[in-house]
Amino acid sequence: MRLLHTMLRVTDLDRSIKFYTELLGMRLLRRNDFPQGRFTLAFLGYGEESDNSVLELTHNWDTDQYQLGDGYGHIAIEVDDVYQACTQIKANGGNVVREAGPMQHGSTILAFVKDPDGYPIELLSPQ
Repeated sequence: MRLLHTMLRVTDLDRSIKFYTELLGMRLLRRNDFPQGRFTLAFLGYGEESDNSVLELTHNWDTDQYQLGDGYGHIAIEVDDVYQACTQIKANGGNVVREAGPMQHGSTILAFVKDPDGYPIELLSPQ
C-alpha cells in the first residue's frame, strides 16, 4: 500500500495551479475536465505519480466558496531553506502567515503560508 494523493477543493483552478507551481515549485502532472459532472481535476507534485504522493486539486465549476472546516490541519512540504522560501514566496505575492523560525519547544525550522483558498501549508527544514 502507498499514499496516492491528497485532494483539496479550490475555487479558482488556474490561480491555485499558479500558486503551487510558481511559488511552491510543483509541476502540473495532468489536468482533466469532466463536463458532464461540471468539474476539473488537476494533479500536481514534485515527481511522477508512479513514485510520489501528489496533490489533487478539484474545481467544481458551479461552486465559488468552501468552508475549510475545523478538522483540517495542513499540508507539509520540505524545503532546503525555510527562510529563503518565505522570502521568495512573499516576493511573488504569496501570503506568509507564520514567519520562518524554530518551532515552539523544538529546534526544527518551519513557517506557514496560505494558498489562494486559505489552506495552510507548512514549510519545514530537512530533518
